[in-house]
Amino acid sequence: MTELAAPAAAPTEVRLETQEVVRPGIPVASRRSNAGLIIAAVIGFIVLALVMLFVIAYLFVGLGPAGVIIGGFMALVPLAIVFWGIRWIDRWEPEPRGALLFAFLWGAGVSVLIALVVDAEIQNVIAGSGLGEFGAEFFGAAIQAPIVEEVGKGLGVLVLFFAVRRHFDGPVDGIVYAAWVAGGFAFTENILYFGTELASSGAASTVEVFFIRGIMSPFAHVMFTAFIGAAIGYAAQKPGWFRGVVALMVGLVPAILLHAFWNGVLFFIDDFYGYYLLVQVPMFLAAVWLVMLLRRTEHRITFERLSEYAAVGWFHPDEVAMLSSPGGRRTAMGWARANGVAPLMKAFIRDATRLAYARHRMMTDRDAIGAQGDESELLQRVAASRHALRGGDVAPAPAG
Repeated sequence: MTELAAPAAAPTEVRLETQEVVRPGIPVASRRSNAGLIIAAVIGFIVLALVMLFVIAYLFVGLGPAGVIIGGFMALVPLAIVFWGIRWIDRWEPEPRGALLFAFLWGAGVSVLIALVVDAEIQNVIAGSGLGEFGAEFFGAAIQAPIVEEVGKGLGVLVLFFAVRRHFDGPVDGIVYAAWVAGGFAFTENILYFGTELASSGAASTVEVFFIRGIMSPFAHVMFTAFIGAAIGYAAQKPGWFRGVVALMVGLVPAILLHAFWNGVLFFIDDFYGYYLLVQVPMFLAAVWLVMLLRRTEHRITFERLSEYAAVGWFHPDEVAMLSSPGGRRTAMGWARANGVAPLMKAFIRDATRLAYARHRMMTDRDAIGAQGDESELLQRVAASRHALRGGDVAPAPAG
């Protein structure tokens, strides 16, 4: 980590205001624009929209309107579960909504299209291979699907690594992006499964498939692709672009192996529910535990970096304690809601957290991706928000 000089001292008016903790008022902060990034984003979303139209047309042709509509409504249930899970992971330093939407559409569209194209080609090869029905099914589920699907999803995470590098600060960010890509893929795949099962086996069998895929294992794809996201997230902590490509290759290994194990073992067990309780539930709990450990690192980074700003007058020490602990943030937001300034307090917390990570990028030799410009803008926004918050007479409760 680079030895970086202390932040520039806060102006006199800011130092005077940070003698007290923030108070309520009216927000005055502004945002800058980036025309090049906006144009690239528009082009990207147009491409994703075209791919999604093709995938939707494929679903309607293959399943029929009834299958797509019923399967789509059923697929919304596991998607909602995944959404709330990702939201919990992403609460500390939320990623840009546009990037998350791109991730979801990549998973639901591009990753699915890649899987469909490759499957069509491989099925022609398998037809003349003499593998037999069992061998063909096992190959498709335990070998082809893990490799093709994880590569398709992983490419989406890699695209985001290049496109939103300013917001790709570590393994938690990588897991969040990977989870949205995987959630999108699972959503489309679930429509296919539910619609196909409804057409071939009827309602009773479809309900069982829905329970297994939608209720018991909605996070399966998320857990697989999270390895890729975490690997690319670790690579994002160092300068250089090629690290992301290498990290994708590294992350693909455990993602493919876990996916292959998850699918392949089902061909050799009789008691699925026993296997689920003994293997899949502990696996999920271990994943949650690892995410919690990674989130503690985010708290530590926020505290250390904001303390450096507090030392030169940009924050009150109590604000640093508030901003760098979950309890402190909950206390501050509770006070803000009671005083009608929740959006302003939320912006103050968000910008301060992004400021901490902008400085952390500079300390890890990643200032070439705009960290210095981000620091300057965020300091102004944080100071403006505090000035606005100090416009009332009610002080927030101490940080918890």
